[in-house]
Amino acid sequence: MSFLALALAAGFGGFGSFGSLPLLVVMFVAMYLLLIVPNQRKQKQWQAMLAQVKSGDKITTNGGMRGTVVSVKDDVLVIRTQPDGVKFEIVRSAIAAVTTDEDTKA
Repeated sequence: MSFLALALAAGFGGFGSFGSLPLLVVMFVAMYLLLIVPNQRKQKQWQAMLAQVKSGDKITTNGGMRGTVVSVKDDVLVIRTQPDGVKFEIVRSAIAAVTTDEDTKA
């Protein structure tokens, strides 16, 4: 038998008595850095975008409806859609994207 086969059979599989605990910790840290941190950043940006919505902004809802904000009351927005000018009330959390006048000029 080779030395490697003897070492594995004796229980010296690289991590010693800890088993695979260091590997699990490294995997958890990697998953946290790759999945959770970017999602938290994106959530903070979305919350900031929702807080800055004002009358005159063009928005797109999560359902794909586009319109212009007519009025803002706490958590409810009234939007006007084109071409008929129909007004809808939506909750602030239904907004997927905001396009302000500054975004279109840049």
